Amino acid sequence: MTLGDRIVIMKDGYIQQVGTPQEVFETPKNLFVAGFIGSPQMNFLKAKLVKNSDRYAAELYGIRVELDEKRSAKLRAKNAQPGQVILGVRPEHAQLRFDGAANAIEGTLRVNEMMGSELHLHVDLNDDTRVILRIPTLDLTEEQRAGLTYGSKLWFTFPEKVTHLFDPETEESLLF
Repeated sequence: MTLGDRIVIMKDGYIQQVGTPQEVFETPKNLFVAGFIGSPQMNFLKAKLVKNSDRYAAELYGIRVELDEKRSAKLRAKNAQPGQVILGVRPEHAQLRFDGAANAIEGTLRVNEMMGSELHLHVDLNDDTRVILRIPTLDLTEEQRAGLTYGSKLWFTFPEKVTHLFDPETEESLLF
């Protein structure tokens, strides 16, 4: 991705998406592209798309993620109906919460990989889904880092502006 002005993502001999590296990273066309670009790959979570008036939100693991006007407009343009979706969030967009579970997803830490300037936290959610969170060590106190041990509970959130939504049947992006 660092050498090309435009890249082509292919699967089984078929072009999935063409664009600049930044375009493909920020707006993947489908689940394959979303999982292919980025390391570690994007986390995929089962969610429910809900609509209130002309705004949309995603509900998952007891939290509600209100979608911004830009995302809501794309969903309105596609006449997206409330129902099951796959919500994608990149590991680097996760934010740890140390103030409890208020509108945050709870998980159990299984692996804490020290990668130098960041931690890769492998977290199990209550439905056997595993996510990976990339957390900069600069943002953590020594006490917080010491508390990130096997089996410990943690909570995380992510900004709604970095969420991706996919149709669970077609695997196509609802925001492309």
